[in-house]
Amino acid sequence: MKAIGDTIVALITGRPPAAVATLRLSGPDAWPIASQVFRPWPEPVEPRRALFGQFVHGDDGIALPFAEGHSYTGEATVELSIHGSLRSVRDLLEACLRAGARHAEPGEFTLRAFLMGRIDLTQAEGVRATVEAATEAQLRAADHLRRGTLRVAIETARNELLRVLAAIEASVDFGEEVGPLDRESVRARVSMVLAGIERLLAQAPAERILRDGLRIALVGRPNAGKSSLFNALLRSDRAIVTAIPGTTRDTVEEWVDLAGVPCLLMDTAGLRPTDDPIESLGVERTRAAIATADARWYVFDGHLGWSAEDEAEWTRLPEPKVLIRNKADLEPNDARGLPMVAIRSEGLGALADWVRTTLGDVEAADGLGIQARHVPLLEAARDALVDLLATLDAPVPDDLIAVHTQRAIQALGEIVGIEVGPDLLDALFAEFCIGK
Repeated sequence: MKAIGDTIVALITGRPPAAVATLRLSGPDAWPIASQVFRPWPEPVEPRRALFGQFVHGDDGIALPFAEGHSYTGEATVELSIHGSLRSVRDLLEACLRAGARHAEPGEFTLRAFLMGRIDLTQAEGVRATVEAATEAQLRAADHLRRGTLRVAIETARNELLRVLAAIEASVDFGEEVGPLDRESVRARVSMVLAGIERLLAQAPAERILRDGLRIALVGRPNAGKSSLFNALLRSDRAIVTAIPGTTRDTVEEWVDLAGVPCLLMDTAGLRPTDDPIESLGVERTRAAIATADARWYVFDGHLGWSAEDEAEWTRLPEPKVLIRNKADLEPNDARGLPMVAIRSEGLGALADWVRTTLGDVEAADGLGIQARHVPLLEAARDALVDLLATLDAPVPDDLIAVHTQRAIQALGEIVGIEVGPDLLDALFAEFCIGK
C-alpha cells in the first residue's frame, strides 16, 4: 500500500483522444501543485468555485478546487479539465509529476476515500461495480451498494450484536450488580439478526447472476431453430443457419442484455445419435454446456411436433429449464411450450419475461449489490449465530456465549471494512481502473 501522505494525479475520464479530459490531483500538496501548472491561481482559494485559465503546457481549461473533507477522497483536491487530445493530456500529466505529484495506482482515489472514512468497503466496491455496470439492473444494484444500502443493513445487524455482547459481558463482569443474563431476550435479538443475514444469503445467488451474468444453454434436436433463436436474440447473424440438420458442430457463445440482465447465450450442437466424429464432439460439448449452464432453453420444432426423442431429452434436463416451441406459425403444431417464430423474431419477449421472473428476488429488493467477497463472511456470521443460539440452551457459562457473538461481529465487520488488513485492501483495489 502506497503512502497516504503523497499527492497523486491521474486521468479520471476516458482514454484520449476525446473532446474533454479531466485529471485529478489529490493530497496535501494538491493546491500548491495546481498553482504551478495553472494560471491565474487565486489567493485565497475559494473551494468548489470553477476557475478558467491557462495551463503551463499551453492549453486552456478549468481548475476546480475542493477543500479537505469535501472532496471525493476526503483530501485537498483539484480537478483539471482540458481539451482531450493525447498530447495535451500527456503534457499536463507530466507537468503535475514534475511539480511533485505521483501517478495514482489503480483504485487509489477510492482507497483514500475509504481510509479517510468517506466511504466503507462495500461503498468502495459499489464504485467499481458502477464503472463495470453493463445493464440497467447492474447499474441499479451498484448504485444501491455505492449509496450504502448494504452497509446500513450490515451495520444495523452488527450494532445489535454489539449491544448483545455488552449485555453478556456485563453479566460476566458485574453479575452481582446487573443480575444474570436474560437468555430469552438474547435469543430474540439474535434470532432477529440471524433472520436478516439469512435473507441476504438467500438473495446472494440471484445477485451473483445479476453481477456475473446468466449462462443459458440453447439445446434441442437438430434443425429445431436454436441458431435462428440465437441470432434473433442477438439481432445479428452470429451463428450459421441452414436447412441441413447438424450445421452447428461447436458451442457458440455471445453476451446479450435480456430484461436488464447480462446473459451468456450458448448455441449448441443438436442432440442426436451420430457416427460423425466431429458432430459427436459437438454433442459432447452440448452435454457439458447443459451441465454448467444456469438455465437450459429447450427448442423443439413445432412444425414437426413433439417427438419421443424430445421427450427423452427434455426429461433429463435439470432445472431451471424452459420449453420453446419454434416455428409456431406452421401447421401441424403443438400447444406445449412458449410459441415462437425465431426467424422473424416473434415471441422473444416471453424469454425476457422469464429472465425477469427468474431474478425476482433481486428485482423485488432492487439488488443490494452483494459481492462474492461478502458471501463467505455472511455465512461465517450465520454459523456463529447458529452456534450462539445452541449455546443458549446449554448449561455453559455466559462468556462462552460471548465467543460466538464476537465471531459474528468480526465477520460482519470485515464486510464493511472494520479491522481489515493491508493485503485485502491491496488485492481489492488492484481490481479498480486507474483514475478510480
